[in-house]
Amino acid sequence: MRDEFVATTTGLLDEDPRTALVLADISASLFTDAAARHPERVHNVGIREQLMVGVAGGLALTGLRPIVHSYATFTVDRVYEQLKLDLDHQDAGAVVVSVGASYDGSQYGYTHFSPGDVALLDTLTGWTVHVPGHPGEVPPLLRAAAARDDRTYVRLSTQRNDVAHPGEGLQVIHRGSAAAPVVVAVGPALHEVLPAVDGIDVTVAYTHTPRPFDVAGLRALLGEPAVVVLVEPYLAGTSSRVIADALAHVPHRLLALGVGRIDLHRYGTPGDHTRWHGLDAAGLRRSLTGFLATAPVNATVCRPEDGAPAPGRGSTAPRRRRAT
Repeated sequence: MRDEFVATTTGLLDEDPRTALVLADISASLFTDAAARHPERVHNVGIREQLMVGVAGGLALTGLRPIVHSYATFTVDRVYEQLKLDLDHQDAGAVVVSVGASYDGSQYGYTHFSPGDVALLDTLTGWTVHVPGHPGEVPPLLRAAAARDDRTYVRLSTQRNDVAHPGEGLQVIHRGSAAAPVVVAVGPALHEVLPAVDGIDVTVAYTHTPRPFDVAGLRALLGEPAVVVLVEPYLAGTSSRVIADALAHVPHRLLALGVGRIDLHRYGTPGDHTRWHGLDAAGLRRSLTGFLATAPVNATVCRPEDGAPAPGRGSTAPRRRRAT
């Protein structure tokens, strides 16, 4: 996904004089040629993420369309105040593109984890959030974002689905019976959802754009009572409020699955963390079958720690850094 981001952004810099790029060392070497061709629109501010967002806000106020890029933990968690003030408060638009996702950089330790990034952006005003599940979805999403003037977050990951689904809104990947529960998979979560639901009567819907959420599309898929299982590759329950608001006047059951809130104090691989948080196919199937067998109507259940072991006590990650 990062390769597609670099290629697409380089093309935008060449094609559109409104496009600008602001970096904080991460991926800077991948834009060396673009920076040489467009030194007035490609800026590397060094390891100063707050400044990176501040510069982007200033560029936006001059009429440029800035793209900001780093690890998710540095483009959202570390710079939340600048996102709030320099972009939101000034009503300045930008495209914030992250890598690392929830735990793709697990080998670097907890400094590179960001499962709460989308939840943090939900506290701000009117952000569009794209969570592509395949590299092939990145170019159209990024080009569409660059053409707008809003505030957009594009969350790239090393996790991926087998095929791209570049369409808009909720896309039905597998259709169950008329009264079947609807399993909503966000971005790369679809890769584990499909084997998890094998042989179970459910409808599987996919989205790479959880904000704004396709509420109308979800309502059109639901039976009575409405049963929804939400699988997100970031903090469990992040979209529960959106779903609950959409179904406030409809009898419904909701299970929200995602990354748990427990710091496991472990490095491991991204696959290890997927399993520890119950987001692999086996863990998802356990949660899904248990919920469908026991949950009452009008229940909202978050079970992000299903299948997760007790936290291990290894050495903690260093505070700084740095992966490139």
